[in-house]
Amino acid sequence: MHFYCMANTSSLGTVYLVGAGPGDPDLLTLRAARLLQHAELVVHDGLVDPSILAMIPVTARRISVAKQRSKHTLPQDEINALLIDEAQAGRDVVRLKGGDPFIFGRGGEEMEDCHAAGIRVEIVPGITAASGAAAASQIALTHRDSASIVSFVAGQCKGLSDQDWAGLAGKGRTLVIYMGVRTAPQIAEKLMGDGLAPDMPVAIIENGARPQMRVLRGQLAALPDLVEQHRVVSPALIVIGDVTARANASVAQIALEAAL
Repeated sequence: MHFYCMANTSSLGTVYLVGAGPGDPDLLTLRAARLLQHAELVVHDGLVDPSILAMIPVTARRISVAKQRSKHTLPQDEINALLIDEAQAGRDVVRLKGGDPFIFGRGGEEMEDCHAAGIRVEIVPGITAASGAAAASQIALTHRDSASIVSFVAGQCKGLSDQDWAGLAGKGRTLVIYMGVRTAPQIAEKLMGDGLAPDMPVAIIENGARPQMRVLRGQLAALPDLVEQHRVVSPALIVIGDVTARANASVAQIALEAAL
């Protein structure tokens, strides 16, 4: 097993789909750190923390493909084509993605297109935002007395109102919602419409596992107000379930005060 982006014996490069984790560079895998430190070309997302980008050699080419809700530096199909073009030119590419490439990171799409073009792909998993943010805010996503099931869902997708979330949240369950800040009103309405109690405990973790992390706690019915009053912005996770009420309240308060 090799550890670095080294020259290939074939004429094609390799695409490394690398998870950057939730933000803290100390949470990178050793494999990810080694690839970054020896990279010649890095194609990175906009939410990758600057402290992680600082690990890239100054001699390496960097290409930002940052995505925002209504503004993409490059559409996804063009990102896929970029990775393929660079690898076909014989260059190894570190495709650096926030969290884990295979959890709401579109890593599957990039992998499939590379495979179709005959490009070798290696997946380097990262700590997904749910695990990293929950650990930093001391919210145990599972607990023998509160939750034995965890579900991850995307709160920003086509046809959100048509998505069947029945049974994903409630007694004995934890629901973690990615990309749900802008759709918080629809999320709360949808879950309560499916029978979830308005007083179900919730937490919002903004900038999880980063110095500016904030943890906001409340109830499901007040979720939209919580987002609006505290001007929550991405990256942020919404955690719904009794486990949020068990969390260390002092951690949430300290994190909130530090960010104000």
